[in-house]
Amino acid sequence: MSQKNPEMPSRVDQILDLLLDALLERQRARGRHGFQPPGAVGGSMEPESEPPVEEPEAPAKIDALEGIEEIEPGLVEEPLPPPAPVPTGQMGRTLVRLAVALLIFVVVVNVPITRYGVSLARVMPDSAALIIRDGLLLKGQNSDEIYVLQDDRLRWISSLEAFERLHYRWQNVHVVEDSFLDKFEKGRPVHVLLKCNGSPHIYRIEREQKRWIKDISTFEAEGHVWEDVNFVSCQYLRNLSDGPPIPEDAGPPPQP
Repeated sequence: MSQKNPEMPSRVDQILDLLLDALLERQRARGRHGFQPPGAVGGSMEPESEPPVEEPEAPAKIDALEGIEEIEPGLVEEPLPPPAPVPTGQMGRTLVRLAVALLIFVVVVNVPITRYGVSLARVMPDSAALIIRDGLLLKGQNSDEIYVLQDDRLRWISSLEAFERLHYRWQNVHVVEDSFLDKFEKGRPVHVLLKCNGSPHIYRIEREQKRWIKDISTFEAEGHVWEDVNFVSCQYLRNLSDGPPIPEDAGPPPQP
């Protein structure tokens, strides 16, 4: 077997040299493009930059309506109607004027115009709408006298004292035409009789005056009964002005 010449490179060494030359050629090529391989003479020893990490693709957006069943047309709520228009400034002023006018009318209509406190609202004739019944309170337009209807007859309430003691109410008085009152017969007047404990005398009150009743026979002849007598203080009777006695020729009335 012949010995190999030690100066002759082996085939392995040749292959390694070729690989080394190829690597050096590649490094030089990279250097020409601005890249300096690590470990090269005069180059920096900075590590190679890592390749950028690819971000995972975002999952496809899921359709918001996916999986929702289609709504039947009949189940969908209809849109609400639009709000009512706000009145303009001119309309607002008109409404204020109407409200003020209505308030003035109500006040004027209910202002008392008679000495009995009957208001204009009660003066307006309303006889056509009246229900004719016992206890109906009536007053003529041209008179201050108030009547109560009993048994289809008008009974004159002769004083405010009688009106109040019988618990009548002014708001129940109906002012009607005088011709309407003429349709009824006149009944016996409604009187109130007053007496005080310190005096034997009995007085009938008419038109805010006290009328002395002369004696018992006159008392009964006038149709009075003891249930009609109301007791008050003697001072109260003295404060009332005197009217003509009953009968009128009985002489000067005595004071209680």
